[in-house]
Amino acid sequence: MNTMTYKGYAASIEYSDADECFIGHIAGIKDRVGFYGESVVELKEAFHEVVEDYLETCTAVGKEPQKPYSGRLMLRISPELHATIATAAEVSGQSINQWIFRALSQASRT
Repeated sequence: MNTMTYKGYAASIEYSDADECFIGHIAGIKDRVGFYGESVVELKEAFHEVVEDYLETCTAVGKEPQKPYSGRLMLRISPELHATIATAAEVSGQSINQWIFRALSQASRT
């Protein structure tokens, strides 16, 4: 899946062979906001427009725009993995949060 970002919002992008265009949707929010473009330039412009429109519409109706993600991630792992991560973080001179942030950042680039 391909993505693009604007003002903290990310969009998932797909190509529709049937429609011969790129189709995108803002990811990470409950509202369904879509857009399309026949070229990357058109798609990017359409994405920026729908984000601006989404923010303006929320303001007009008195609704707080949904934030894509809070930046907090809660997960459960085994005690053994927790210990391994804590040791790796300590050896690298980082906190567990810093170590996991680096690991996830590297893993998400693949």
